[in-house]
Amino acid sequence: MLDDRKAAILRAVVEEYIETAQPVGSGHVASAPGVDVSSATIRNEMAQLEADGYLLQPHTSAGRVPTEKGYRFFVDHLRSPVRLPGASAEQVKAFFQRAHGEMEQMLVATGRLLSNLTDLASVVVSPSSVEATIRSVQLVGLTGSAALVVLVLSDGTIEKHAVELPGGVGDERLGAATAHLASQLQHAPRSLIPAVPATGDEATDQLVDRTLEALSGQERRTEIDHVYVGGAARVAQAFDAIETVRSVLGILEQQYVVVTLLRDVLDRGLHVAIGSETGVAPLAECALVVAPYEIEGERLGTIGVLGPTRMNYPQALAAVAVVSDRLSDRLAEG
Repeated sequence: MLDDRKAAILRAVVEEYIETAQPVGSGHVASAPGVDVSSATIRNEMAQLEADGYLLQPHTSAGRVPTEKGYRFFVDHLRSPVRLPGASAEQVKAFFQRAHGEMEQMLVATGRLLSNLTDLASVVVSPSSVEATIRSVQLVGLTGSAALVVLVLSDGTIEKHAVELPGGVGDERLGAATAHLASQLQHAPRSLIPAVPATGDEATDQLVDRTLEALSGQERRTEIDHVYVGGAARVAQAFDAIETVRSVLGILEQQYVVVTLLRDVLDRGLHVAIGSETGVAPLAECALVVAPYEIEGERLGTIGVLGPTRMNYPQALAAVAVVSDRLSDRLAEG
């Protein structure tokens, strides 16, 4: 633990370095809020912070920059929860008010929103579909000979399948078939469509059978959850060394690595992983801010932002928290 004076000095160095990307000298720290000591005292304290591993002096005549340990202390001791600025909060609110459509489209757009809010690369991991259950099913007539089955799942996914109508089927039997299917399929696992008993009405039962054939013929995805990356170009702008850029972009292209990384960070009880804490060598100069999105307390997937260790942590934490909460609410609404 650091005493209040060292903590204030370290905080001033981190905040200035995040803003300017330039080594921070004692002169700037002296004017920072909460630091009310002489420049000589500040230099002594900064030297001690360097000796303790919180700061680093890249050159003899230069100021100091935060180390991974310094960033970790800064993140763990943020003075109060940071809220998104009014304009950004309104942007998030407006986005989710108009966010509709299929899951993939929503996640891609959510990643784009998060990247725009933070000026960092965004990572969105889709829900695992294996355990999804059926929330609702509806038959919608398209023409006199075709209908559309609309299936809404517990993970927010919307499926649409075309069904050929038997002769003489109108809106009344479409409604009857929808009601019967809903009563039998609601809460059933999508991966295993159950048998549905007959209604006794031949035309309705024929329509129900064709609907079940359409649903059973579409196997659910069981491979690794998909990863949507937004704003990857922002990563390229954040680093000077081209090899670092190549390494980071290479990691973002490996879906299995990204999914494993995000889950591991959350499983360790972290919302921020800095440098070596990611456990992935090419991300040694990066930081990751993550949060789950959920329905009824069950984790569906993960969202986060990836950028340099000198990212604006308060802003990133606020943006990820708000967007994950809003996405959870939107998916819960169906």
